[in-house]
Amino acid sequence: MATTLSDTKPSATRGAVILPWEKTAHDQDIRAAEARLEEAVGLAASIGLVIVRQAVLLVRAKRSSTLLGSGQVDSLKIAVQADKIDVLVVDARLTPGQQRNLEKEFGCKVIDRTGLILDIFGARAATKEGTLQVELAHLEYQRSRLVRLWTHLERQRGGFGFLGGPGETQIEADRRMIGDRIVRLKKELEQVRRTRGLHRQARKRVPFPVVALVGYTNAGKSTLFNALTGATVYAQDQLFATLDPTMRAITLPSGRRIILSDTVGFISDLPTELIAAFRATLEEVAEADIILHVRDIAHPDSAAQKKDVFGVLHDMARDNMIEDDWSSRMIEVMNKADLLGGPDAVPQTADTVAISAITGEGLPALLDVIDRRITSSMEEVRYCMALSDGAASAWLYQHGEVIGREDGEENTTISVRLLAEDRARFESLFKHVEPLIA
Repeated sequence: MATTLSDTKPSATRGAVILPWEKTAHDQDIRAAEARLEEAVGLAASIGLVIVRQAVLLVRAKRSSTLLGSGQVDSLKIAVQADKIDVLVVDARLTPGQQRNLEKEFGCKVIDRTGLILDIFGARAATKEGTLQVELAHLEYQRSRLVRLWTHLERQRGGFGFLGGPGETQIEADRRMIGDRIVRLKKELEQVRRTRGLHRQARKRVPFPVVALVGYTNAGKSTLFNALTGATVYAQDQLFATLDPTMRAITLPSGRRIILSDTVGFISDLPTELIAAFRATLEEVAEADIILHVRDIAHPDSAAQKKDVFGVLHDMARDNMIEDDWSSRMIEVMNKADLLGGPDAVPQTADTVAISAITGEGLPALLDVIDRRITSSMEEVRYCMALSDGAASAWLYQHGEVIGREDGEENTTISVRLLAEDRARFESLFKHVEPLIA
């Protein structure tokens, strides 16, 4: 299961990716080993490593010292030296001891899946919150590995005051400094969240429905976002091309305006240190009127990727971070249909739309489905008001879908479709205008 590449630049950082695979620990509906390895190679390549070796290693029993069996370690050591590997990526969670022992055996830097994803998040985070969340995750990861990172940490320093005392070891001091920084970061994050909450409340006063894009990383969310909005959000054929939420206003075929929100891509086995950081980027999803689940329908592992996305959303609902009925607000967007012969070649239902964000095929149909979904959640109501009450009628035209109007000598009756929250807002702002009862 190994492949070797030889035509790489000498100056490049040469990397290898191995996947320890416990065959009996996975059900048939979980992604196959080769698909998981391909994802890990994509993750490693996204931080600039030139992957010259990749392999799946079947593990019958995990060893506490190295995770891998002694024979596997010996053969891998020969391969690492022969290929002049600088960085070995182990697509699994390594203990500090296992990481240290493997580095001694191979004579190169070894990083596990958690460290790899942390590096990617650190390179891609752009907003203040994203940067703070990644730093927090890094510190929590490092705190458990101080014993591996430093060789001088066992030295003891003198105590405070004139009496001296046992003092504290360097590892205790470093752990305390990291703990203090973590406390400060959490306070800063709380302030950032409060600020974003105020911004969200302000957006609610400008009542445009919010449509949020979610999906597995590299499913094409940012490409679709750019295609629909004309924006230039960073979009590349790589994992985690964008991390921070981006929002733009667009106009639907009916003339109704919505806010489209792009979010970070999902991934399986997300490191525990990053779960909070990851979920924070999904707060817009919790507030969304419609959730577009963008899928790479041409990917052989598309079904397993969908399961990973739904698993995160189910966990968020369990923790009261999102409404329990989130699935009722979802539309499945089958992206990359061009790789399968076009949208017509992809089976669809009432809640699915096949598109190609690259070619633009299926995008008008997607906008129509969004339009209809928003309309179906609207209430039809009739208001009678004075002809001179231009503010009230203008509000209805701006925020609702006017479907009829009857003007009299002094009054006008307007029939309009409104979202429930917009109706409540209108009747709060214009208390003198009461709805007509049919």
